[in-house]
Amino acid sequence: MKTYTLEEVTDDIIGKIGTPNRDRFEYELQMDLIGKAIKESRKERNLTQKQLGELVGVHKAQISRLESNASNVTMDTLMKVFSALKAKVKLQIELPNAKFNLASNL
Repeated sequence: MKTYTLEEVTDDIIGKIGTPNRDRFEYELQMDLIGKAIKESRKERNLTQKQLGELVGVHKAQISRLESNASNVTMDTLMKVFSALKAKVKLQIELPNAKFNLASNL
């Protein structure tokens, strides 16, 4: 019986790195992981979704959606959530002719 690596299966089913399908998959995976991390951090701080929403200035429903998938949220809201959770934020952006590193201890 032939065995396959996870990378081989991922390349076959989703697409190779750099293809539109793979890029979309990787993006959605990262957004899902951010949402799960926010939920875990909120729970560690014994905050309800409503309480976190009040700290951030949004409704509970928006926190619920954010925890389910962070892809449809503004950067402003995301930064407010990180601030309320006292998260250390590092952002690195690389463009062809420029590189930006931003860090914040919120």
